[in-house]
Amino acid sequence: MKKLSLRARVLTGTVAVAALGAGTLGAVSASASAPAAAAVKADTDNRNLQQSTHLTVAAATKAAQATLDAALKENQRVSVAVVDRNGNTIVTLRGDGAGPQSPESAVKKAFTAVSWNAPTSELAGRLEKAPNLKDIPGTLFLAGGAPVQVKGAPVAGIGVAGAPSGDLDEKFAQAGVASLAR
Repeated sequence: MKKLSLRARVLTGTVAVAALGAGTLGAVSASASAPAAAAVKADTDNRNLQQSTHLTVAAATKAAQATLDAALKENQRVSVAVVDRNGNTIVTLRGDGAGPQSPESAVKKAFTAVSWNAPTSELAGRLEKAPNLKDIPGTLFLAGGAPVQVKGAPVAGIGVAGAPSGDLDEKFAQAGVASLAR
């Protein structure tokens, strides 16, 4: 291999540093925030804005733990999930010994309860009149889900899975809802 002269090495190094610097400058420029002139200030009187109420992570965790504690008092091994108004999971707890299917089932029950603002035991009865409801992705029409409401509107859902009956699952979910009132 031919050795480069000092001049060629310096010139090659300078070109490499310049290219690296240009790339870095371009990346920094691309990630910079938009100019202030392009920013839009939100007007609280603007009718295009909407506020919604959501549980905090602390409140969701409190409700999930209260749900799990209620199940443990009856020697049941369950999983519990709390989802927000939009159906996004806030917290999931898998109790010791809970079955492998229970975390996913708990999330789906919580999602179903908040989506229809009703306990999933009530919704399961609606399948007789509208069997296609079960085809909606992410839902599970089995007892064990309970909505969390503020002034009658859903703000979260609590789902429980793993007890030998949906009635028990729903009883534990209701204990989680009740814990938020304390």
